[in-house]
Amino acid sequence: MTIPNITLNDGHTIPQLGFGVFKVDPAETERIVSEALAAGYRHIDTAAVYGNEEGVGRAITASGISRDDLFVTTKLWNADQGTDSARAALATSLDKLGLDHVDLYLIHWPRPDLDRYVASWQTLEQLREEKLTRSIGVSNFHRPHLERLLAETDTVPAVNQIELHPAFAQRELRAFGEGKGIRTEAWGPLGQGKYDLFSEEPIRRAAEAHGVTPAQVVIRWHLQSGIIVFPKSSTPERIAQNIDVFGFELSAEEVAAIDGLDRGQRVGANPDTATF
Repeated sequence: MTIPNITLNDGHTIPQLGFGVFKVDPAETERIVSEALAAGYRHIDTAAVYGNEEGVGRAITASGISRDDLFVTTKLWNADQGTDSARAALATSLDKLGLDHVDLYLIHWPRPDLDRYVASWQTLEQLREEKLTRSIGVSNFHRPHLERLLAETDTVPAVNQIELHPAFAQRELRAFGEGKGIRTEAWGPLGQGKYDLFSEEPIRRAAEAHGVTPAQVVIRWHLQSGIIVFPKSSTPERIAQNIDVFGFELSAEEVAAIDGLDRGQRVGANPDTATF
């Protein structure tokens, strides 16, 4: 099994399929990430606010896998936005992870009401120059937030990590970002269980046709759409299933049918109004 790499606008590469740890119990994180690494994942996506960076770090250390073979993402939380606080936040994350750098550091939410994301981004530019992170990007940024960064700073984000699943495909935002060289990452790629994704007819039909699970179909849809994706699971069987998606390919008709499920159904917070 070979997971494809995607080249970012700064020349670095990222595994297109990774493992997410959103809402993974900190007490269980080391075990769960260890199982993911054993299953073949080499891209781990965490965040300061998840409270489980230490468990991710312990799993990485225990794995014995070369640091050069791993891709680790973490994120700047909203309360830490700002020039000095963003620098301190990454230092804290690196200490918890037991790493001297991360591969990708993201501003977690724009929080336009705080009006600190431009200053935070300028600090991330400095952190990248200091090699504390290889690449920098954003998460949950809408077009106006991206346009402001492009107008007021020197670095185009490498990625924009956004809520993205078949019922909320965000095609206009993806097209805008990708037109600027910003790759799209999907969080909540399976809808976070907030709607009955797996009973949708195009997904159920494709799963039966290929002899795979509905989750595998949806992950494959993301991959074939050029999206970077990192499903989360706490069970060994599903961890293994979610990476076992390279033995089949959806037809153009199957992809189009799943594309047709888009109905603008957001299941998470709206970045324009979120204030947490």
